[in-house]
Amino acid sequence: MSDTTVVPHRRLITASVMLAMFIQTLDSTISIVALPYIQGSMSASADEISWVLTSYVIAAAIFTAPVGWMAQRFGRKRMFLICLGGFIGMSMLSGASQSLEQLITFRIIQGMFGAALAPMCQATMLDIYPFAQRAQAMAIFAMGITMGPTLGPTLGGWLTDAYNWRWVFYVNLGPGLLAFLGVLIFLPKVAPKPNMTFSWYGFSMLAIGVGTLQLMLDRGQTLDWFNSTEIIIEATICGLCFYLFIVHMVMAEKPFLPLALFTDRNFFSGIIMVSCVSSLMLSTATLMAPFLQQLAHFPVLDSGIAMAPRGFGTMVAMFVASWLSKMFDQRKIMATGLISLGAVMLIMSGWTPDVRRTEMMLVLFMQGFSIGLVFNPMTVMAYTTLSPALRPDATAVQSLARNLGSAIGISVTTFTLTRGTQMAHADISAGITPFERTLQMGDAASRILDPDTRGGAMLLDQMITYQAKIISYNNDFRLMALTVIPPLILLLFMRRAQKVG
Repeated sequence: MSDTTVVPHRRLITASVMLAMFIQTLDSTISIVALPYIQGSMSASADEISWVLTSYVIAAAIFTAPVGWMAQRFGRKRMFLICLGGFIGMSMLSGASQSLEQLITFRIIQGMFGAALAPMCQATMLDIYPFAQRAQAMAIFAMGITMGPTLGPTLGGWLTDAYNWRWVFYVNLGPGLLAFLGVLIFLPKVAPKPNMTFSWYGFSMLAIGVGTLQLMLDRGQTLDWFNSTEIIIEATICGLCFYLFIVHMVMAEKPFLPLALFTDRNFFSGIIMVSCVSSLMLSTATLMAPFLQQLAHFPVLDSGIAMAPRGFGTMVAMFVASWLSKMFDQRKIMATGLISLGAVMLIMSGWTPDVRRTEMMLVLFMQGFSIGLVFNPMTVMAYTTLSPALRPDATAVQSLARNLGSAIGISVTTFTLTRGTQMAHADISAGITPFERTLQMGDAASRILDPDTRGGAMLLDQMITYQAKIISYNNDFRLMALTVIPPLILLLFMRRAQKVG
């Protein structure tokens, strides 16, 4: 579609596709604060319940890759309607699930249907807006991408408190039907290309590689990593499949993904950056919910409200970044956002459960604002030097990077939190012996904490675990601050370019 073409009903198309993408990204985090309630309802362990999150994200990551081919082969409008309808249906079935197995199955299928929504939305936005308005269009798109994950915990907390956890899935019905009708009525048809070929070999290698990587990360802590035969097998399969995928992409006459995507300096830097920032964005939300509920003892609704400023900060920053991009180099805007984001994570690394709520909400607002400053110009810069013919595949790859980064971020931070808590617990326990002066004072407190009694040992262990968790959360936030370093380095390789087409 030419940049000079005037598309009818552009605003209604924008509203419809953005609403579809919003509910898809919302579902990556809306269940976070409800997980303890789902866990109790399903009689699941902590490891098992995490699959409610990761199964959805990794399914979306795997099935994002063929979106470009499917949209062109069957027609974007038809694919949009099929995927949106399937997504809504699986949302309803997820809410009605009676067992953990049912819930995870429906979440996987929901992620498969939802995988196409974000890349098709981005491709649609790039097509219906001329180059001069692309920064504004990508500001709207980036707001949808980031607002879903940032508002998810808040909305999920309110729904769980006011109704029950099933409504975190039922909530998709209303906006989903509105988006479906909007796409059906207003989105113009693009002629399908039925003769397009598809590389099942390339897709299979990528899918198996991504799937085994996620299995390895999710089960590594439980199985003691490379002391487990299963983890060694998964790591071997993962490495082999990624190697074969790269060879296929370089050597095949018609590869699954065109090599030109990864030889474009701006786009390649952009997908690494979006992976890092998405990892930080979703893993922070995943950590904050248990931090607030388990350590700070916030009710589920209050924990959702406390996380709301992140979403507002992102919303404000999207428009600020769009306005600033008219006057400043977008790389400088991204650098400002990344440095600010790293500083915010360092501030969070000093938090304890008694941090003042106003301070916490202000810091979370700044975190959302920093993310917004990065996402909008990053999305625009990734496409400035890319041929329009590569956009369908490019949007799919960018969504794959975002989902894969989010899934890896959740798995890595969950692992480091668990391992860090164990190590901190051991370090603290090593300094507590019957010869500790505090335990020999003979007062009521020392008698209650007497490790020679069963009750005293249990209470002492609870206190140590509580302190160990605080230390581990602090270390996790400090580790996450390092995530901004690769994107900052990649800014040096990105270049400003004139309009390509």
